[in-house]
Amino acid sequence: MAQSKEKYIPKWIAWETTRRCNLSCVHCRCSSDMEAATGDFTTEEAYKLIDDICAVSKPVLVLSGGEPLMRPDLFDIARYGTKQGLRMCIATNGTLITDEVCAQMRDADIKMVSLSLDGSTAEVHDNFRQCPGAFDGVVRAAATLKRNGIKFLINSSFTKRNQHDIANTFKVAKGLGATAWYMFMIVPTGRGEEIMNELISKDDYEEILSWHYEQEKHEDDILMRPTCAPHYYRIVPQKAKEEGIEFERRSLTFSTGGGKGCIAAQSICLIDCFGNLKPCSYFHSSVGNVKEQSFRDLWFNSKVFNDLRDFASYKGKCGECEYIGVCGGCRARADAVYGDYMAEEPFCNYIPAKTRRRLERQAASDNKTT
Repeated sequence: MAQSKEKYIPKWIAWETTRRCNLSCVHCRCSSDMEAATGDFTTEEAYKLIDDICAVSKPVLVLSGGEPLMRPDLFDIARYGTKQGLRMCIATNGTLITDEVCAQMRDADIKMVSLSLDGSTAEVHDNFRQCPGAFDGVVRAAATLKRNGIKFLINSSFTKRNQHDIANTFKVAKGLGATAWYMFMIVPTGRGEEIMNELISKDDYEEILSWHYEQEKHEDDILMRPTCAPHYYRIVPQKAKEEGIEFERRSLTFSTGGGKGCIAAQSICLIDCFGNLKPCSYFHSSVGNVKEQSFRDLWFNSKVFNDLRDFASYKGKCGECEYIGVCGGCRARADAVYGDYMAEEPFCNYIPAKTRRRLERQAASDNKTT
């Protein structure tokens, strides 16, 4: 326990301020729409949650959703968080951003806004977001934020339906003036469960991450990070070693990864709109409710959280992998696909050296018996 309290401190927390949303995206982790439950945090309860978080650390707090700009007291909460010393950010689909909203962002000292862009054209993005005009909304939001001097990053999520557009989407994000571009590899939760057959294949996954490595290696104008793709942190040292180069990845000043893949329950977590605490934004089940137990108790004493910090107990290929310390495999994806958050990453095609030797010994033994 002493080691956990010393080593594992929350650095980035997403709080789902509402599940209401003006879009109905194909991959949405919490199945948001205009009719979704809004959650039952009052403004005062939100302040108390911030106080509870501050009793543990002073992380980045991302006001997320749903669409957080649909919550009328959002900037009251943001100002309170800033006053308590948190680095407050907003994750929005961008369609509701105006100059007036930007003025409130500046007043609340919002450090970063994240926008979602899932295609380089309206045809691709609007199909993914299931909303005509969504692409124009993101482009307009980026221009508005830039005009008002507010930093923003762009998150782009990909499945088979838009993976052909990854490189072009990156170019558009860069052209819009984003500080960073995060390439999300879909985790099948929420509505994402309904598109399991659209998940990018293992081989394509590897190819896409290799493309990202080559792009990032020579990129000076925008920060890049694959998200929910922990085996990228295996690919980078592999390729750098093959090329005989030193490749040090840049990061945002409040980056939480520290050069590691899956960091669920290690430095990040999600609190949903009802107060349920989860290791990350894509986990199915919660470990408890912050309205019933303190955030400190849940963070340090939850069995699930402590399981995820015990790399020696990981199963399958992940448990045998020499890159376990930098990758870890996506725990939420293992949970979604296998029903076991400690199982091996289901979308990684790498064979660890230990696994390879074991399979070779097994094959040799089988040959002797036949």
